[in-house]
Amino acid sequence: MEYYKFLRQYIGHKPVILPGSVVILLNKKNEVLCQKRHDGDWGLPGGLMDLGESFEDVAKREVKEETGLTVDNLTLLDVFSGSDYYFKVANGDELYSATAVYYTRDVRGALDVDEYESEKMEYFPVDQLPDGLTDEYRGFIDRYIEKVGKEN
Repeated sequence: MEYYKFLRQYIGHKPVILPGSVVILLNKKNEVLCQKRHDGDWGLPGGLMDLGESFEDVAKREVKEETGLTVDNLTLLDVFSGSDYYFKVANGDELYSATAVYYTRDVRGALDVDEYESEKMEYFPVDQLPDGLTDEYRGFIDRYIEKVGKEN
């Protein structure tokens, strides 16, 4: 059972801190892989930490599960946390996320979208991101552009 589901058995919908990781995957054209979820929002591959995992473990596992791709040589962009990362999701669960955001160009394998988690995956230029990309993920990509540059 995923750790956050285990916690929810005891705390219900009350606020909890949930650590996780997200990866900005870049192709040779410097495009970012975005994930369209079933709720219509766009985001980036990533997810929540399970017991015993490091942030980097989470990043690699979630990318593999959601995209079928293998990533290596992850570079930590930043960790995003605090009151700006409070969410109340559709089912009433409240959370504060603590998200380690990585980026990499070291991507191998064939894209194989996990249809349970995603409607589709598509690469976009960093300056032409899809409508519906949530503010949280747009902020991660903006920080990437700020720190690394959109041409790198």
